[in-house]
Amino acid sequence: MRVVVAEDEAIIRLDLKEILEEEGYEVVGETGRGDEAVGLVRELSPDLVILDIKMPGLDGLSAAREIAAERQAAVLILTAFSQRDLIEQARDAGALAYLVKPFQKSELIPALEVALGRFKELQALHKENQSLEEQLETRKIVDRAKGKLMDEHKLNENDAFNFIQKTAMKTRLKMIDVAHQILDGSLAP
Repeated sequence: MRVVVAEDEAIIRLDLKEILEEEGYEVVGETGRGDEAVGLVRELSPDLVILDIKMPGLDGLSAAREIAAERQAAVLILTAFSQRDLIEQARDAGALAYLVKPFQKSELIPALEVALGRFKELQALHKENQSLEEQLETRKIVDRAKGKLMDEHKLNENDAFNFIQKTAMKTRLKMIDVAHQILDGSLAP
């Protein structure tokens, strides 16, 4: 697993890097600034980013918000602050795990794994959602094309659907592409 570490305290950043590498993680980038963390994540495409909350340039919550909005990496917040409002802000910013300093190695690794697991689930849900949106869009366009075939060529609904389906199979096009051809008038039975 590839990790970017964003922590403004160099000693903690060094400790994190050492622990992560001992556990088999690859630290591909490190910084003490939140704005640089966002840039490193965009550039290096890590699996996970560890963010402190209080950093110069851009605070960890704002960085988390940007990274999570772009679905670039799992976000773990590692901070000295344990106030409830900060925890809620971190959650709302897209953090998938929250760990309070000082931390133990025995706490860090499970938090990382939980964040990575949640991120994979979110990616799978996003992909499934996109697929469903595409299916719905295809269905709407195909239904419009069927309606045009029914109105203009006096086909019944089943024949209109069969025409679209068979044409798609014959031409090796997707049904939505055939439907678009029908709707723009370049294809008719």
